[in-house]
Amino acid sequence: MREWTREEKYRPLKDPQELIELYRQVSASSYRQTYHIQAVTGLMNDPNGFVWHDNRWHLFYQWCPWGAVHGLKHWYHIISKDLVTWENLGVCLLPDEGNGYDNKGVYSGSAMPIDDKIYLYYTGNHRDPDWTRHAYTCLARIGRDGWPEKYPLPLFGANPAYTEHQRDPKIICLPDRDRYYMLIGAQTKDRRGCVLVYSSGSLQHGWVFAGELKVPGYESFGDMWECPSIERLGGRDVLLFCPQHLTIEGRGGSQNHNGYIIGSMDWDTLTFTPDGAFHVLDFGFDSYAAACANNHQEPDKAILIAWMGLPDVSYPTDEEGWAGCLTLPRELTVRKRRLVQQPLPELKKLRDEQTSVSPDQNGLFRIPKAAEIEIDCRPGLFRLSLFTDECGNGGVTISTDENQTEITVDRSGMRTRFNPLEGETRSRPLENGLLHLRIFIDSSSVEIFVNDGEAVFTSRVFPTEAEHFCRAEGDVFIRMWTMKRALKDEFLI
Repeated sequence: MREWTREEKYRPLKDPQELIELYRQVSASSYRQTYHIQAVTGLMNDPNGFVWHDNRWHLFYQWCPWGAVHGLKHWYHIISKDLVTWENLGVCLLPDEGNGYDNKGVYSGSAMPIDDKIYLYYTGNHRDPDWTRHAYTCLARIGRDGWPEKYPLPLFGANPAYTEHQRDPKIICLPDRDRYYMLIGAQTKDRRGCVLVYSSGSLQHGWVFAGELKVPGYESFGDMWECPSIERLGGRDVLLFCPQHLTIEGRGGSQNHNGYIIGSMDWDTLTFTPDGAFHVLDFGFDSYAAACANNHQEPDKAILIAWMGLPDVSYPTDEEGWAGCLTLPRELTVRKRRLVQQPLPELKKLRDEQTSVSPDQNGLFRIPKAAEIEIDCRPGLFRLSLFTDECGNGGVTISTDENQTEITVDRSGMRTRFNPLEGETRSRPLENGLLHLRIFIDSSSVEIFVNDGEAVFTSRVFPTEAEHFCRAEGDVFIRMWTMKRALKDEFLI
């Protein structure tokens, strides 16, 4: 594993040509995705600034160009008309050099259109010469020409009553109020995760500290909360956040989680009252920093996209000079007291050809590098082995017990294993048995939607050339399609 110096990680990007050789190396990787958003080079992580504006979806993401390392972060800009096929627009926000408010990184945030411009709210990661951290909440805007313009001063600095871990501003616009709110993920001085709330009568200035969000029962739940958001879905409030540095039963040794609480939000008292427990948003191995489109207007649903990765871990492509991708966009709704995630209907546009599922004498059939598999299941024992070798050995197994009271995903059978301390099996109880699976396979990922979104398992996988077979055991009906390319992997900085 390469050891990066501070100077290498935080080297400013002066000229796109500095990356051309790395781009050629990255492009040769057999694990480059076909229909998932991924960076041109280097590391990508959190999705940022997800909005609809000027008849297009705009999405930004955290990008460190030099390699698979969390170093000098930029905002990279992509657009789509249908949330299926995407176009790269290049870097939007670069860190300032010298003593600027974001001199060591343009960190995560959100966006909101105002008239003909998109306003970008982000955390400026500032470091003094002695490497002391200072967090600033900053503002920039882009017009129809795509040219970014940063405001010369931050909206506000870090609240001195908390540690310097204050980041990820999320803009909240409520239709029945004449004030706007901003949520900031934070950490108390006694190392407890929390959310800070700011308010203003204008999206562009006048932000004041309103208080700390009160979440009864969750006063000591991890030591930092990242990427907070409150979404209104079907008459319910949903608090989404990423608690860090705690273990959760059934999540192996993982210390970073993405989850939610359903409840009710009182903006006058800044109290979120839970109606139930904290739930993991995604039951797989690699999902974090989920973001909902900020101006999606349908009252009963949201559109969500997440980073297909985790902090503080490594991946097999690190040595190739790149890491990370984003999940497929998902439709988010509330069913009973849980969130449901379903693939967008538009994703069927990516289906290319329906391919024959003709098992050989060993019950095996070959799966393409980019495919969608849909399975209808009947009662009884079920087992699906993905990415086996030609003898049916190894791979990722998706299985239930005979009574179908629980579904389990196990990736320990892959030849390329990674992050074993995070755990290699994940399970989810099933209320009504296993009825349906919709599985999206790409060159280095698998997303498994269970029972029309009752549960989702998102995972990175890195199959060798020999690991491209599948076997199903149980009473099932299977259909499979190859998938089209959704984003040009072109060199655009």
